[in-house]
Amino acid sequence: MDFLPEPINAYTEAHSEPENELLKRLNHETWERVLLPRMLSGHLQGRVLAMLSKMIRPTYILEIGTYTGYSALCLAEGLAAKGELHTIDINEELTAMVKRYFSESNFNSQMHVHVGPALDIIPTLNCPWDLVFIDADKQNYSNYYNLIIDKLPAGAFIIADNVLWSGKVSEPELYKNDKELFALLAFNALVHSDARVENVLFPVRDGLMVLRKK
Repeated sequence: MDFLPEPINAYTEAHSEPENELLKRLNHETWERVLLPRMLSGHLQGRVLAMLSKMIRPTYILEIGTYTGYSALCLAEGLAAKGELHTIDINEELTAMVKRYFSESNFNSQMHVHVGPALDIIPTLNCPWDLVFIDADKQNYSNYYNLIIDKLPAGAFIIADNVLWSGKVSEPELYKNDKELFALLAFNALVHSDARVENVLFPVRDGLMVLRKK
C-alpha cells in the first residue's frame, strides 16, 4: 500500500505534523487489537485528510466506512464551529471503541456514529454535504458515488481511498479474480469521465481520488 521508497516515506512523515496523543493511542490500539490494521489511515494519510478538511472548512462531513475512527478524527479537525460529521460502518463490534476515542476528542459533540449498511443509512441523512470520504467496501464505491453525487452542492468535495489497490490497477490482467480491483477500476473510470466533477488522483498511501463537484 506504500509506493514510496521507505527512506523517502520516513522523511515525508518526519516532515509532516505529528499525530496528536489521541491519534497515537488509537493507532497503537488498532494495530495491537483489531483485525486488518492496514485499513487504518495512519499518520501521513491522516495528516493529508486533516489538511484537506481544514482547507475546505466543511459544515457537514459524511464518512462512509468508520473502521476504528482514525480518519474521522482527522477529518473533524477542519469542521466549521457548528459543523457535524456523520460516519457510517456496518461493523458494530468496533462501535464501542470508536465512541470511546471520539469521547476523548474536542469534536465529540459534533460527531455522529451510524451502524448499518451505508446504502440504507445515507438516504436517511438529509445534510448538504460539503465533504464526503469513501473508505468502505470497494464493490459499492460506484453505488455510493451515484447515491450522493446529485445531492451535493456545487463546490463540495469527495475523497475516495484505496483507488490504487496496492498498485494492482496498473496490471489488472494479473488479478482477474480480484472483484474489488475491478470494482475500483470501474469507479475510477466512472468519476474520471463524469462531467459533473473535476478530479485528481493522489498516489498517497493506497491512492486518494479527490473530486470537486462543479
